[in-house]
Amino acid sequence: MKKYNNGEFTIKNVGDKVTLYGWVQKKRNLGGLVFIDLRDKSGIMQICVKPDNKYYDLASSLKSESVIKVTGEIVERESKNKNIPTGEVEVIIDELELLNASEDIPFEIVDDTTALEDTRLKYRYLDLRRNKLKNNILLRHEVLHFIRNKMYDMGFVEVQTPILTASSPEGARDFVVPSRNFKGRFYALPQAPQIYKELLMVGGLEKYFQIAPCFRDEDPRADRTLEFYQLDLEMSFVEEDDVLEVGEEIFHSVFSKFSNKKVSPKPFRRIAYNDAIDLYGSDKPDLRYDMLINDISDVFKNTEFSVFKNVLEEKGMINCIVVKNAADKYSRKKLDELTELVKKRKASGLAYIKYGDEVTGSIVKALSEEEINNLSKQLKLENNDLVLIISGQRKVVKPCLGLLRVKIAEELDLADKDRLELCIINDFPMFEYDEEREKWDFCHNPFSMPHDGVKAYDKNLEDILAYQYDFVCNGNEIASGAIRNHDLDLLAKGFEIVGYDRETVEKKFKSIFTAFKYGCPPHGGMAPGIDRIIMLIQDEQNLREVQAFPPSASGQDLMMGSPSELEPEQLEELGIIIKS
Repeated sequence: MKKYNNGEFTIKNVGDKVTLYGWVQKKRNLGGLVFIDLRDKSGIMQICVKPDNKYYDLASSLKSESVIKVTGEIVERESKNKNIPTGEVEVIIDELELLNASEDIPFEIVDDTTALEDTRLKYRYLDLRRNKLKNNILLRHEVLHFIRNKMYDMGFVEVQTPILTASSPEGARDFVVPSRNFKGRFYALPQAPQIYKELLMVGGLEKYFQIAPCFRDEDPRADRTLEFYQLDLEMSFVEEDDVLEVGEEIFHSVFSKFSNKKVSPKPFRRIAYNDAIDLYGSDKPDLRYDMLINDISDVFKNTEFSVFKNVLEEKGMINCIVVKNAADKYSRKKLDELTELVKKRKASGLAYIKYGDEVTGSIVKALSEEEINNLSKQLKLENNDLVLIISGQRKVVKPCLGLLRVKIAEELDLADKDRLELCIINDFPMFEYDEEREKWDFCHNPFSMPHDGVKAYDKNLEDILAYQYDFVCNGNEIASGAIRNHDLDLLAKGFEIVGYDRETVEKKFKSIFTAFKYGCPPHGGMAPGIDRIIMLIQDEQNLREVQAFPPSASGQDLMMGSPSELEPEQLEELGIIIKS
């Protein structure tokens, strides 16, 4: 068995006899001496082979990434390398054994590789040898170990729930698995252990968790892939604050231990969903910079500018963001690019004002002096400030300004990179209206408890709030959760509003509608995203950089060759016919 880690030796080990294993990172022939950088999980040890050594020819012939075993003595290096922990010592070998020779590798094993992502994913086992990716995976291991211990300490019970389950209308598309024994029927891979964890509460476990795999047939993107992991947890006899305090403890302790950045103190700032949309144009706001959305409709309540006048007559709004001291940084060309960006999100256009000794901009000539003065006073404008204005209906204005806020912060590097700024978004609307399908749908989680319980449905649907919440960090949603609806009549009422009659709902969620009849405690939970936690700690922009074997951006596993075709015999056994 391998006894030593190559990267752990120092000058204190001079004179030690060791046997080391690893991969040939690099080989150099200098003045007759062969030097090998021998790499294992812990780091690199330099190996020296002298010309009179019987293994000299073998050492000279080694290819990069070949696996070898060496035995020798640790000595002090003449030429030291301060860039690595073992840079003061090397091993003079007595014996060398080639355990496995490597062919020419498809890309060099270096941190700043230029290899294409698809190439790295095809040969992921080679990619894992790079320090950057290896360190991400080792960090993931440490974080999971820490989280598990944290959950045990807080009295949670770890339970594994099934991977093969039933398809249910929870939002995203299910991955389905055909049944051989029940032809024409299908299992589904769980989008999340939602129903199971609620049934565990009915079962009386009270505090459950697991590191759960989740599967969603969605188009991959930088922060989302087909399979991901979450810390799934549920608690009985709790209210919203109880669950949020557990979430705050988990995130604060994990980030404080594993990140060098300044972490928001507990309790995290709480922002109601509608306030988040009003102020930031997003339900996952980045709080590392200000640039709030301002409602300036009152400034133009008596305007003669036809565009604004028409918007207000149609019960729309006029909103803006102020980019401080940046008017000179945005040329007409850049402003036109921003205009096209918001037009793609259905905004009618983008107006701008540059404030200074002279006030200029796309709409200045159409405004009165009083309007310009009132605008300056309300926004507290200073020299070289840039005002970006969008008018229209709230559902367009707010998200477009939210998009501009993020875009400009990136361009001007406004976010403090040394902070992890966390907040909680709560009081989500229970329902939202889908204009394309002309129907109401759930805004968040269909199993959530509405505020005011049975009295909730005395209100207009758009005014019903739910006990739903998200944890957000630096503009990333990192957890979602809710206090669950344990009242079957209320639960059915919610599904009826979005188009499912009670009979259909009871059939789709038979387990819940049966179990809840036998004494269901009030309960709630949440699900922090493991992959996104690692991404934030490591400053990674792509989820695939923190998973060991992720699919490609197109959803293919280029290493294993999936999705793949089945043999005709397999299709016959499953009772499946493929239509082209």
